[in-house]
Order: sequence, then C-alpha cells, then structure tokens
Amino acid sequence: MCPDLRGDEREMEAIADMNGVSRPSLLNVPPGASACVRSGFYEGLEVPIDRDWVVIGRGRNADVVLAEPTLSRAHAAIGFDEEGFFVQDLGSTNGTQVNGAKCKRHLLKSGDEVQIGKLVIAVTLPA
Repeated sequence: MCPDLRGDEREMEAIADMNGVSRPSLLNVPPGASACVRSGFYEGLEVPIDRDWVVIGRGRNADVVLAEPTLSRAHAAIGFDEEGFFVQDLGSTNGTQVNGAKCKRHLLKSGDEVQIGKLVIAVTLPA
C-alpha cells in the first residue's frame, strides 16, 4: 500500500528534492481549473486541476497517465503556488511549450495552450 503523501508536507518536499524537482508548498487550490486535451489521441479528455501539483506523463507514477509515446514518464506538472497556476517541464525529452514557446516554467492564464509531446492541452482557470 502506498502512503498518503499529501498528509505530510515535509515528506512530499523531501521526495521532490530527491528528484531534483521544484515542488510548491501545499495551498488551497481555487476550484474550477481544468486541462482539456485539444489534439492528439486523447482529444476531449478533461482533467480537473484540483491539487497544487499534478504530474502528467506516460509513467505509472504520474497523476495523469497517458500512453503517448512522445511523453516522458513524468513529462510536466501543472501546479499552483502564491503566484497562481503554472506549468513546469520536469526534464522531459521533447520539452514543454506554452502558446508555441518552449519553456521550463510558465505562469498560466485561462485559455493558454500547453503542448507536451504531440498533445495540445487547453487550460481553463477560475476567474
């Protein structure tokens, strides 16, 4: 059985540090945020962004697992911190783009399009 890591913030930060990934602190995420696949095999799939850190990838440890060969096992994360919602590339092979521009980390606005591998994901954020 896997431990519930959301219950222990220090343990979550330690795991993120071990993986070399910048991990935001736990915050109350505003309701209503979602990511919808606009193109690619998973077109139409909509996922709520209801946590402060959602990993997208093809690996079984990702929060959103997509069997897409152009994705890395842990490709990118959509997160929420004091600045707002953001997307962060997690050292993927094919990179992450927002509105056509390659990025490592980008503060998101409602309507932004995030491309990971061959998938284009539209982001909807609460007002």
